[in-house]
Amino acid sequence: MTHLHAGLSSETTEKARLELNENPDTLHQDIQQVRDMIVTRPDIGFLRTDDDFILRFLRARKFDQVETFRLLAQYFQFRQQNLDMFQSFKVDDPGIKRALMDGFPGVLETPDQHGRKILILFASNWDQNRNSFTDILRAILLSLEVLIENPELQINGFILIIDWSNFSFKQASKLTPNILKLAIEGLQDSFPARFGGIHFVNQPWYIHAMYTIIKPFLKDKTRKRIFLHGNNLNSLHQLIQPECLPSEFGGTLPPYDMGIWARTLLGPDYNDETEYTLTYDALHVRENCGGGDKDMMKRSQSAVEPGTLRQTERETSTPLLALD
Repeated sequence: MTHLHAGLSSETTEKARLELNENPDTLHQDIQQVRDMIVTRPDIGFLRTDDDFILRFLRARKFDQVETFRLLAQYFQFRQQNLDMFQSFKVDDPGIKRALMDGFPGVLETPDQHGRKILILFASNWDQNRNSFTDILRAILLSLEVLIENPELQINGFILIIDWSNFSFKQASKLTPNILKLAIEGLQDSFPARFGGIHFVNQPWYIHAMYTIIKPFLKDKTRKRIFLHGNNLNSLHQLIQPECLPSEFGGTLPPYDMGIWARTLLGPDYNDETEYTLTYDALHVRENCGGGDKDMMKRSQSAVEPGTLRQTERETSTPLLALD
């Protein structure tokens, strides 16, 4: 067993072998072969290329090296093309912090029966005067960056549950094609996470309509993992055991504490009234590479510099669902 398997349970190590084609004997060779492909994309700044980092991409693509490199390239390309999203990509950024404090996302402490981390979103809590959709997406991506550091989750993956209860038509009208496309690109195409299921509960008809519109932009694998339960929690429980869920989803756990994940990231003294400066800074997506572990920051000379890409306004385009 290499240092890259340190901390993994024997069950998870075996799962990686059976489900992800992970072979400890060829692990360093697999990583190096992906790293060797970086020279083929001089247009992209690969800000991090250490073994631990590349390994999470291999696991996300079941050790298919070509697909792994494609995902790695898309990860950094997405960040180059959306520099404004990642200029202050840390917990104490005001926009990210507000979203976290409002429960975007929620992260359950208890995994599901397969060891997958459960993320939850209560859509009606989106106060559009307080949080932009982009800041909510940034908070979700930053949360995933923190979580994916855990090698168990690189292998076991994630579950996302979205509760659409009381999500109004007016709120839905703000979900424009541009920002939905941004979310799909950021989560489906550009992040090394294995999503075992995306579950909609209590969704109204206009969320069905929205899903129909975005469905062509989803990969077949993603579409097969989206489940629309409506108000039928029994169908949800067939896939996620009630012992793993809070009472809001018919589970046996206590109601979800909206502040628990924010407290985890912002520190033990977090409360709703106090400002904090404790920071998780995702070094590998910073534009300025000053500071941090230089061994973790093997930046290509071709990295795009700040200001070289034109930014577009994402949240003012035509809505999917128009209000008359």
